[in-house]
Amino acid sequence: MRTLSCTVPASRDAQPLRNILRGEMHLSYSLLKSLKWRENAILLNGVSAHVNAIVHTGDLVHVTLSERHAAPIYDDTRPLDLDIVYEDEDLLVINKPANVAMHPRRGAPGAPDMASALAAYLGGNSTAHFVSRLDKGTSGLFIAAKNGYIHDRLRIALHSDALRREYRAVAVGRVLPTEGTIDLPIGRAEGSIVKRCVRSDGLPSRTEYTVLAQDDRFSFLRLVPQTGRTHQLRVHMAALGFPLAGDWLYGTEDKTLIERPALHSYELWFRHPLSEKELHFTAHIPEDMCRLTDQLLSSRLT
Repeated sequence: MRTLSCTVPASRDAQPLRNILRGEMHLSYSLLKSLKWRENAILLNGVSAHVNAIVHTGDLVHVTLSERHAAPIYDDTRPLDLDIVYEDEDLLVINKPANVAMHPRRGAPGAPDMASALAAYLGGNSTAHFVSRLDKGTSGLFIAAKNGYIHDRLRIALHSDALRREYRAVAVGRVLPTEGTIDLPIGRAEGSIVKRCVRSDGLPSRTEYTVLAQDDRFSFLRLVPQTGRTHQLRVHMAALGFPLAGDWLYGTEDKTLIERPALHSYELWFRHPLSEKELHFTAHIPEDMCRLTDQLLSSRLT
C-alpha cells in the first residue's frame, strides 16, 4: 500500500487538516471522503486524525492509500499474457493487443479482457484503474494506476503537457491537406448507444494530424488528441472524408485489408505524479498495420 507524507508548512499553520490533504497532498474530494472513514488511514503526528483537526507548522501528516473494495473478481478461463512495458509501485504501462476489450463484455463470454488479466496479475492486492481507455480494436499503450490517488492525478494531467499521447493510423485515401487541426464537436449519434458523430451540440473535440506518408490508396498518419471523446480519432478522420482502414462503424469494413480499425496508441510521455520523473514509451506498429504501409514507410515503421 502506498503511503504519502507531508510536513505542514508555515503557510498552513492553524488551518484544518483537510487543507493540507486537498492542497499540498493533492487528494481529490472523492478520495478524501472515502479515506476519512478508514481506520488509521490519515495520521497526524502518528495519531489517527479527523480532517477537521487543526494542524501547526512542522506537524507530520501521513496518508495510507488503502482502498475499500471487494477483491477483484476475474475469470481465469480468459488467459491473456500482459505485455507490461513499465511497472512501479504506483502504476503500469501496458501494450494492449488489438481486438481485446478493456472490460468483460456480456456478449462475449470467455473472451479475454484487460481488466480480468490485470486483476489476475495483481492477485487481489490492488485494483487497476484505467487512466484512459482504448477501443477494443485499438492496439497500443495505456496506463493503469494501482490506486485511486494516482488515477486522479493522471486523469487531471490528461491532454496537458504533463501527459501526452500520440497515435498512428492508416486512413483510406490521400489525406489533404497533409497536416492540420480538426476542431469539430462530437456527440452521440441518434438512435445508437455506441456510435458517435460530429454535431453542433456535441462536446468540444480537437485532434491534430500529420500525414507521414501516403499514396493514392492510403495515408499513414500521426494523430494527437487534444481532448478525449469516445471514438474521437475515428469520428474526426471520417468527418474529413478519410475514415480509418477497417473501420466498420465509420467507414467500410474490409477484412482482406485489416480486421479492425487501423489505429495504434504509439507513444506516451508523462510526468510521474509522485516522483515527477519524466517517462517516455513507444510501442512498435503491429504487423496488421505494417502490411498496409510497407510500401509507404517500410524503413520507418519501427
